Amino acid sequence: MNTNKKIYSSHSPIDTEACGVAFAEALCRAGKTDAFIALYGEMGVGKTAFTRGFCRFLGVESVHSPTYTVVNEYMDGSLPVFHFDMYRITTEDDLYSIGFEEYLSRGGFALCEWSENIEAFLPADAIAVTIRRTDGEGGRAIEIDLPEGVSL
Repeated sequence: MNTNKKIYSSHSPIDTEACGVAFAEALCRAGKTDAFIALYGEMGVGKTAFTRGFCRFLGVESVHSPTYTVVNEYMDGSLPVFHFDMYRITTEDDLYSIGFEEYLSRGGFALCEWSENIEAFLPADAIAVTIRRTDGEGGRAIEIDLPEGVSL
């Protein structure tokens, strides 16, 4: 059993955002000022809501899904945040064309929706956050899997 795995329950988008807030707070309290957070989950499960909460902790007020822009930069908080949507990205050339590596070299937090589409290109120390429906309504299980050697 992976001792670096934590599972939280959410019963609404507000709960999912609150989980994002708590996660950002825990990372910052642990001294992390940059991390790659790979978000997994089917469409409409709450990946952007989680990101909205994460960003709110850092002081970012307006977070939108980057579906059409592929990446949104949030520089108005206490730390930079790069919010990716890899739904339509599937190849290394696609990643190169959006400047993926340049974003990662800038520091700050990268939250990446649809990480399953670029699994081979994720940083080795990526933190995986998987959100699953637990019922037909707003119930969600939010699983945070930290890489070996990282604890909160």
